[in-house]
Amino acid sequence: MTPGNNGASTPEDDDPFGYLYADGQANGAQPPSGGYGYPNSVNRVRPVGARQYGQQAPAPQAPPQQGAYGQPSAHYAAPETLPGGAPTAHSPQPSHGGGGGRGRGPNTKGLLIGAIAVVAAVVIGIGVAMIGGDDDDKGGDQAGASPSQTQDEGKPSPSASASAEEEAELPTIDAKALRLDGGAALASDVEGAQSDGGIYVAGLNKPGATVTWTVNGIPEDGAYTVFVRYSTTDDPQSMTLTVNGKPFGTKLNMDNFAKAKDGDFSKGWTQTYAYPTLNKGTNTISVSCGDGDKCNVLLDQLWLKEGQVKS
Repeated sequence: MTPGNNGASTPEDDDPFGYLYADGQANGAQPPSGGYGYPNSVNRVRPVGARQYGQQAPAPQAPPQQGAYGQPSAHYAAPETLPGGAPTAHSPQPSHGGGGGRGRGPNTKGLLIGAIAVVAAVVIGIGVAMIGGDDDDKGGDQAGASPSQTQDEGKPSPSASASAEEEAELPTIDAKALRLDGGAALASDVEGAQSDGGIYVAGLNKPGATVTWTVNGIPEDGAYTVFVRYSTTDDPQSMTLTVNGKPFGTKLNMDNFAKAKDGDFSKGWTQTYAYPTLNKGTNTISVSCGDGDKCNVLLDQLWLKEGQVKS
């Protein structure tokens, strides 16, 4: 053997596919005719580039009797010509009814139905939550074992009571604001009077002497207590109390409760009270020295309170 030509009898030169290449064909390579020697084998070999995919397969032709160079083998048949052979072209696949089928748009009807179902579920959930919240609120109102703020507010607080008393407080009148008749007169010589300026009414120790108080703003009909502040140093005194033009009771007790002696009126200041019935609105209250009365007193103030009280 010479370099560059090792002969054709070497095993590596026995290439069964040499007929597929140009150099092999030049050396006279022929395609096998017996399925490469394997029993029952099918020879489907064809030259490179001979098969065209995606095109209509040509009609089978009768192979020549002899296998010439470049011609297909007598035992060769294209796969698409055999029974059950592979298809030569891709036929379009039928689209299915689903929204994701190829060649068809999205199923808008199904999406719309799904969206409506979601909205309906949300609305139902909100309604159930609202109903449950109402039930919880009602239950809380019924269950309150401990006193609630509303129950506590029903109990009057000291500040509220004080405000109510201030609103219900009735007027007080000083001596100088009274109407004086029958010789009664104002004075300020004796100390201890609580009226403004220490002024009091003197001159009551004579028949017909009278002081009159016109009271406005009585809130309602009923029993009231009228208080009279005065001073005396003698034996128990008594005067006539007139309410709305009518004498009330027997006499207004004006005893020497301070136990003042020796005519010291400055130490005889005390108070008495009676329980007249007044009308809503305006009333007149008078203290006078009537027949048989003992009227040696100095009169300082008058005031009212609701109900029958003692102080």
